[in-house]
Amino acid sequence: MSGTRGTASGRGRLSTVVRSWPSVLVTVLLLALAVPAGVLIAPALSGPARSTAEPAQTPAWQLVPQHLSVPQGIDPLSTAAPVPVPAKVAARLDSVLKTDGGGTFTAVVQDAATGTVLYDRGGATNRIPASNMKLLTAVAALRGIGPEQRFSTKVVTGPAAATAGATADATRSVVLVGGGDVLLGAGDSAESKVLGHAGLATLAKQTVDSLHKAGFKGQVQVLVDDSLFTGPVLNPAWSPDDVAAGETAPLFPLALNSARFDPADTTAPRPQDSAIAAGEAFAAGLKAAGAAAGLTVAPAVVRLDGKPTADAKVLAQVQSATVSQQVDLMLQTSDNYLAETLGRMTAVAAGQPATNESAKAAVLGQLAGLGIPTDGMSAADVSGLALANQVSARQFSEVVRAITNGKDTRLRAALAGFPVAGLTGTLGDRYIDESTAEGAGLVRAKTGTLNTVIALSGYVVDADGRLLVFSFIGNGLTPGAEGNKPALDTAATALAGCGCS
Repeated sequence: MSGTRGTASGRGRLSTVVRSWPSVLVTVLLLALAVPAGVLIAPALSGPARSTAEPAQTPAWQLVPQHLSVPQGIDPLSTAAPVPVPAKVAARLDSVLKTDGGGTFTAVVQDAATGTVLYDRGGATNRIPASNMKLLTAVAALRGIGPEQRFSTKVVTGPAAATAGATADATRSVVLVGGGDVLLGAGDSAESKVLGHAGLATLAKQTVDSLHKAGFKGQVQVLVDDSLFTGPVLNPAWSPDDVAAGETAPLFPLALNSARFDPADTTAPRPQDSAIAAGEAFAAGLKAAGAAAGLTVAPAVVRLDGKPTADAKVLAQVQSATVSQQVDLMLQTSDNYLAETLGRMTAVAAGQPATNESAKAAVLGQLAGLGIPTDGMSAADVSGLALANQVSARQFSEVVRAITNGKDTRLRAALAGFPVAGLTGTLGDRYIDESTAEGAGLVRAKTGTLNTVIALSGYVVDADGRLLVFSFIGNGLTPGAEGNKPALDTAATALAGCGCS
């Protein structure tokens, strides 16, 4: 069933519930329904408000609690709600958390406020986490770079250019410098969006204005500086088949549409040289904008040998969406390319080279600095595409707990990125059948799926009003692990409906 149908189904089913929710939650839900994936606001769970619905019309467990249980993070909160009894949580989960064939599930549920473990099925065991790995990258980027930081894409003056049939005086080179923004758009900057927030057409117009003011008329040659990222452009831990299928692509510090030909087609192969592709789009914009100013553009876009000189003049510059917005988009859409970019930019922020290895080290370092136990954790990449990643369910639940109510409030910026069951992102077409419909709009979690791996880590408020964090991971599953989604979704729904005190 399509995501569109799933969202519509969620609207109808939740309409009665919404009438009894506090006004701030009504606003959040309406925004979740109306705003495209990746630009949601963080869920703000609030206190008492007037209700117009009769209590009998809505099951008590499905009402958003008037008193929540976490002292900080999702504000305002109280500790009045009772902590679930572990045995009652186990009774709910043991009956539904079963694989559809081979393999096993590990799982952890914790009380978000106290960290008390309410359910533990092999929670300390290392597992292949699939895209749940992006939760670690999200935390690292928010801590290491900062939620409000942006990445700059610049155009600077280049070395003297020499092209066939042209003199050096008549030809000037400009250098498109990649600064880590892989969400560039080909058109004008769209400041209300995350994808395409910085537009190459806008950058081209600014460049033409600068050259025109300097009195230059003639041919311009576009060079591309992608030297910010170093080392192999592909992680050796990735399967070539996954690269060929478009799950990811060679990594560069500038790209259009997160290295996609068409941002709407998320299953097609990606450009194999996103830096040159971005350079060509910029050159096309420069040609269109420069015609009236007496500028022409050399047909070939060339990779710069080395870096621009220290005295290179900045001709134009555009800024990306904030790191917070990019993290949200990464979590909502589970974009591997964007995740790997954020990992490398976390390394850059720490003064390290932007390589695969330094990205992994930067992510693990940020987790350790946060106090998340990293013993036994192994990172082969920072997107979750690699089968060599090893993280436990307990480590993921601690990460989610840090996001929801940990001491580092910068991590709250990731709350908006968690897909909402039945409504947004990678959960938009789930929680729409009878066994999971009661979790729609309530469960918020990051998904993860590989051929024999499935995972779901997130948070939910139970029927008593207690905020719970959880992580469920299945490994060794029958190939085509998607058949195990119902088990995870039913388990998360069981937590949402748990009056287990």
